[in-house]
Amino acid sequence: MARVPFKRIRERAAKRKGGEKVLASLMPRKRDNKALAKLTDDRVLSEMARRVFSAGFVWSVIDNKWPGFEEAFLGFNPKRLLFQPAEFWEKLASDKRIVRNPQKIKSVRENARFVSEIAAEHGSFGKFLATWPADDQLGLLEILDKRGARLGGFSGQYLLRFLGRDSFILTNDLMLCLRDCGLPISAKGTSKKDMKLAQGQINEWAKETGLPLTHISRICAMSIGENHDAARLKQNMQE
Repeated sequence: MARVPFKRIRERAAKRKGGEKVLASLMPRKRDNKALAKLTDDRVLSEMARRVFSAGFVWSVIDNKWPGFEEAFLGFNPKRLLFQPAEFWEKLASDKRIVRNPQKIKSVRENARFVSEIAAEHGSFGKFLATWPADDQLGLLEILDKRGARLGGFSGQYLLRFLGRDSFILTNDLMLCLRDCGLPISAKGTSKKDMKLAQGQINEWAKETGLPLTHISRICAMSIGENHDAARLKQNMQE
């Protein structure tokens, strides 16, 4: 583990953003596992699809078209979608309400099956997420990658964040912060060894500070790299 106390990282981030009060204002609300457990399976599948279609695409375009996605995919009700015949899915490939990417459309059907299977095993997908150990995000990401469709890498990480689970996102700035603290992570930082090192260090800082993983992740990212304007960051958080 790195020998740099998190206090130093937070001090650096606060200095870059204009003070501790400004930094605190850039932190999202703490995640609530009770709310996560109440999440319905259709909302989980909807967010899965949103992350898949947003990958490699301009997010604002997907966001603007999302009401059309909801209509086209029957409100993302997993059971209802799994009952649809092949013709339903074939027609979606020419549906102007959505982004007509055949492979991503196919992933919705595959993820409807994934969500239904997890719900059968745990009561709901939300309950599954809420009861998964907080210090084992990598294990959760591995399940998303192996059992889900197109949910590996950043898609899985952003999915957890947007669903409301306390989590970290291995952005370039976060990885740069970890390397700057002496953690022997490679330049790409994408190997299982690198991710395990990152998970261990973030867990250590969470124990040290009592802060949520989301806050640890964001403070680290704000402590190094390009110093984005605090006002603009606040605006992005509200959009």
